[in-house]
Amino acid sequence: MKESQIIIENFHSLSLEGNPLNDPAERRVPVYLPPGYDPAHPYPTIYLLAAFAARGLKLLNDDLWQENIQQRLDRLIGTGEIQPMIVVMPDASTRYGGSQYLNSPATGHYEDSILELVNLIDSKYPTINYPAKRAVMGHSSGGYGALQLGMRHPSSFNLVAAHAPDLNFGMVYQKDIPPFLQFYEKVGYEGFMEMLADPGRALEKDASFNALGVAAMAACYSPNPESPWGFDLPFDTYTGEIIPEVWQRWQALDPINMTADHKTSLSSLNLLYLDCGLYDEENLLYGARILTRKLDELKIPYHYEEFEGGHRNTSFRYDVSLKMISETLG
Repeated sequence: MKESQIIIENFHSLSLEGNPLNDPAERRVPVYLPPGYDPAHPYPTIYLLAAFAARGLKLLNDDLWQENIQQRLDRLIGTGEIQPMIVVMPDASTRYGGSQYLNSPATGHYEDSILELVNLIDSKYPTINYPAKRAVMGHSSGGYGALQLGMRHPSSFNLVAAHAPDLNFGMVYQKDIPPFLQFYEKVGYEGFMEMLADPGRALEKDASFNALGVAAMAACYSPNPESPWGFDLPFDTYTGEIIPEVWQRWQALDPINMTADHKTSLSSLNLLYLDCGLYDEENLLYGARILTRKLDELKIPYHYEEFEGGHRNTSFRYDVSLKMISETLG
């Protein structure tokens, strides 16, 4: 049987043209074609979203101890645990690290770009162009992206798998405020602007990754074209006090708070899979538990698992979600 293939699509996204950070509109998108790929045979499709500070290509990294995504899919298909499928690995990265797969005037139209990519893949590959045969999944920020795309676009993605998604923003993000304040105290306004202009160079010196993460999330959740930064921070840089009107904008994009408004979309999904490690270092376990309670209250079907482990080195969990997706695809 012919081996699996990775095709690198050079995807030019019209949605990302002229984006505020001048990030490239041309993206390299890996597409996995299963063993024995037959262009005359229609396949279901999975969109696998990378975490913050990563893009689809990272999922192909060689590792001494863990399978990359091609090896994992080959094994699962080879043993008959999942059916042959096409897997697409988008690049929604930004200069700040990530877009949360949202449209934002501070970063660009990344949500639209994903939908644009779906149209491209359906036009070039033998996909089953039907939402019940198309899934979206990811880990961490990729899990957040999968959840919000499933909520907003069930006519594109009818199956969702979110591994340790960003939830319960107060617990997951506010812990990064003190490191940000310490960084800002040291470098001031000019130093912060330098980090925004060239994060890679700043991180090589003494910039805080936490500070960059706060800026990246603010660009996604509280953009403000009138600000010199392009976004509003949800706290005072002098006192650290939360600014309620800005923080409310963040809270509005927390999937826990989005659930009720998207009950119809979530209820229409053929699969909503969630998981989280019991010792998640980002404190995401508690947000996952809150979300499942909300889903119970709203009588939205879902499957939820907690597992021994933390937030990192959890790609083995894809075995669970991929099997569940394959079973649901029928």
